[in-house]
Amino acid sequence: MTMDLRAKPGTATDRTYAPSGRRPARETTIGEWIDRLSQRGGDPGGGAAAGVMLASAAALVAMVASYAEESGVERRARALAQAALDRADADAAAFGAALRAGDDRARDEAALAAARSSAALAALARDAIGDLERIARRVEPTLLADVVSAAAALRAALSCARANLRSDLGALSRHGGSGALRRTHPDLSTAASACDDVIARLDDLTRRIDTRASGAD
Repeated sequence: MTMDLRAKPGTATDRTYAPSGRRPARETTIGEWIDRLSQRGGDPGGGAAAGVMLASAAALVAMVASYAEESGVERRARALAQAALDRADADAAAFGAALRAGDDRARDEAALAAARSSAALAALARDAIGDLERIARRVEPTLLADVVSAAAALRAALSCARANLRSDLGALSRHGGSGALRRTHPDLSTAASACDDVIARLDDLTRRIDTRASGAD
């Protein structure tokens, strides 16, 4: 399945988060976006890549849900795919600002914005697992590989968001201390560890699907 990140005619495009002079991710072909990702500059970077991974996972869930006639899951997955692309743009803007910050205060503010962006992306990814588990129970065997692919993309998105969040928080802790960070931003301090449980659920889901696909259950 090929995913086109360009906007479809008649859809709204949120330009709010696109880095200056850059088109939003959903208006960009995959080839163009990958070329931008390969360039030095950090906007887009690993966090934005996590957004595109999440969009890929959501698109796969929507496709499988359409075959399974799970209209509610399909609708939510399509909305998630678009939200994930918006988060990719938001992360590119936040991380680019962090790299360009000229003094300690500006760097701290930019790092905090980047951490919040990573946490928001992680929250989107965590919310997706329920629908993924639902369709995994209902699909035909011919679609199990697509469910596993969606789980793998979702796991990658979560792992990347968690890594970027911990990196951003580490930068903030070096300046203000980890204790102060936990007091002032408790939501960010717990967001990374919250990803661990979801990743474990995804690993368990993949194992169960592998067992089912092999006919061993």
